[in-house]
Amino acid sequence: MIIHYLSLIGVSVFAMSGALAAGKKKLDWIGVGVLASITALGGGTIRDVLLNRDVIFWIEEPVNIWVCLLTAVFTILYVRFFSPPQKTLLVADALGLALFTIVGAQVAEDAQMSLPIVAVMGIITGVVGGVLRDILASEVPLIFRPTSTLYSVAALVGVLVYLSAQALNLNQLMASLIGIGSIASIRFIAIFWNITLPAFHISND
Repeated sequence: MIIHYLSLIGVSVFAMSGALAAGKKKLDWIGVGVLASITALGGGTIRDVLLNRDVIFWIEEPVNIWVCLLTAVFTILYVRFFSPPQKTLLVADALGLALFTIVGAQVAEDAQMSLPIVAVMGIITGVVGGVLRDILASEVPLIFRPTSTLYSVAALVGVLVYLSAQALNLNQLMASLIGIGSIASIRFIAIFWNITLPAFHISND
């Protein structure tokens, strides 16, 4: 049940980030729905394929698709009447990253994967949807931009905190909340203070 509800919240938040990205590119309503759905469902789909699960999570539970579409419609209507804050996309993306990273780790745990695979699947679940969103929106993926503020690093630290909390015998709910809070906090702090990793440059000379 923890995984189920966290996943639905993550789907909604990531769908909102996809819808906002579509709005910035002035896509039509169909484009908004498609980009919102791919953003929200892409990471979990890749995770389920890599884990060789019997059924992809949104095929097993079609409610995820409805959550995507309803969130997309809500975002369109909200933006029509209100102007979202400038960093709304980054905030929605940070929350989606936090929720999906921990959900992905839990799914891998349920599949009885080793700890390194659990960590990797958590990161994949958290970041791939945003990568697909940016590629389809003709943008350099947020995770790869030299101005990106601690994206994959936040996911890695958060999933390690989650696993460490469980190793200290905290229950899964408490460990999940601590992991989610860690990822979101790192992202928000990095966004606020503009903390980035060093960029790699090769001179053309």
